[in-house]
Amino acid sequence: MTIAPNQIPGPLRWAVLMLRGEAVAVGLIAGWLLWANLTAPTVDLVSALLLTAFAAGAAAVLWALGGALARCRAGARAPSIVLQLMLLPIGWFMIQGGLGWLGGPLIALGLGVTALLLSTPTTRALGFE
Repeated sequence: MTIAPNQIPGPLRWAVLMLRGEAVAVGLIAGWLLWANLTAPTVDLVSALLLTAFAAGAAAVLWALGGALARCRAGARAPSIVLQLMLLPIGWFMIQGGLGWLGGPLIALGLGVTALLLSTPTTRALGFE
């Protein structure tokens, strides 16, 4: 089932925007990591490249899931929720490590996008009801 873009419910549209925003943010982090790999005086090259590739892959997955949800592909909802829930322990450990200014918003982001993905209009648009 495909729904025209102007018929996508607001919560689903916001979830797509948030996933795409996360993809851009993680993509920028991947770009910064690549720059850091190229300019660092000493680097464990394998670890540095693996971390950079992981960040780039995460950005690609977030972008693809956002696109699939924009096309109302029901199978994209569960992986999107899993990725959002992964922000909870990340945010918690950031708070424990003294980065509450970043950890708190990450927890809120994960819970907020999860709520959008589980909302009734999104559930209906994805054909779960």
